Amino acid sequence: MKRLIRPFILFLCIIGISMLHYLTPLHLPYLHDIFQRLYYLPIILAALWYGFRGGLLCSIVVSIAYAPHILFQWGGHLTVEMEKYLEILLYNIVGSVTGLLSQRERERTIELQKTAQGLEESYQKLQIQSEKMMAVEEKLRRAEKLSTLGEMAAVLAHEIRNPLGSIRGTAEILRDDYKPGEPKHEFIEIQIKETERLNRVVEDFLHMARPQPVDMHPCPVQEELEMIVTLTKNDARERKIKLVLQPPTVPVIIKADGEKLRQAFLNIAINALQATPPDGSVIISTSVYKTALCEIRFRDTGPGIDTETLAKIFEPFYTTKPDGTGLGLAITKKIIESHNGTLLVESEPGHGTTVTVRLPMQDTTNGGIS
Repeated sequence: MKRLIRPFILFLCIIGISMLHYLTPLHLPYLHDIFQRLYYLPIILAALWYGFRGGLLCSIVVSIAYAPHILFQWGGHLTVEMEKYLEILLYNIVGSVTGLLSQRERERTIELQKTAQGLEESYQKLQIQSEKMMAVEEKLRRAEKLSTLGEMAAVLAHEIRNPLGSIRGTAEILRDDYKPGEPKHEFIEIQIKETERLNRVVEDFLHMARPQPVDMHPCPVQEELEMIVTLTKNDARERKIKLVLQPPTVPVIIKADGEKLRQAFLNIAINALQATPPDGSVIISTSVYKTALCEIRFRDTGPGIDTETLAKIFEPFYTTKPDGTGLGLAITKKIIESHNGTLLVESEPGHGTTVTVRLPMQDTTNGGIS
């Protein structure tokens, strides 16, 4: 329908102007001069809309419509006829030239649009390549950190771990010589706790730096989470936090190393409890995601994490806690990835944090992983 509007407009213009010519008496030549110039309107419009062919075709149609008026109404006046015939020639020249210029301009516009589109595509490709290069650079930096960490862990394991065991054993022997409440008993307790904390730091280094073999077995997710709740419920009670474990609608079984999975879940649960203020809550839920994945969510009502911090939480040694090592979440992510899973953290300041773990469910048909 839209394609017929423009030809219909041109047709009406030509018919209307021709009718004015044929119906206006010849003793009003000044009106005929005006009508004669009006023919340029449809010619120029046709040239602008359809290019060279459109302008030339419209000028020919105008010439055919105008010629009988010259032959039969102005016949016998040679000078007048010559002027009218020259006008017809001018119609065709204007139609052709205007159409040619319009067509060239249109082609140039199309070329410019193609060039702009090509530049946009090139820019997008460069942007994608730049992002890939940044990602590779980030991986290289992380690999360099892990390489350095491996060397440090080997030295720490050899130089610190054994003396720490001796210090703790000696402190435990000395503790038996003093009754609870005595100053020296309290100091020895502090020594034992600090030794344990230092030993945990060494263990974190070792877990982060060395690849840990996984012993995969069918693992009921709900049972593992119930154990995590049992281990953390006293801490939640002391912090006055409501710890809730929501059961899944159907039993969910994955193939995993239960011990390492518990370590990862425990790290996430402890972080959630530490981030939640008194009278807050931590909710742990399990569901099936896209039929083949198990989704475990840890949702807290803490202050949330800002965007800048959220981008760094998995980096080794990055921590916002005064006594943290910055390795807990990095180790957790490594454990989840070793189980072919993903770890996602969503947070907004003032609205709490949700940590989502997605793990492949066990394929009960062949005992493999879905």
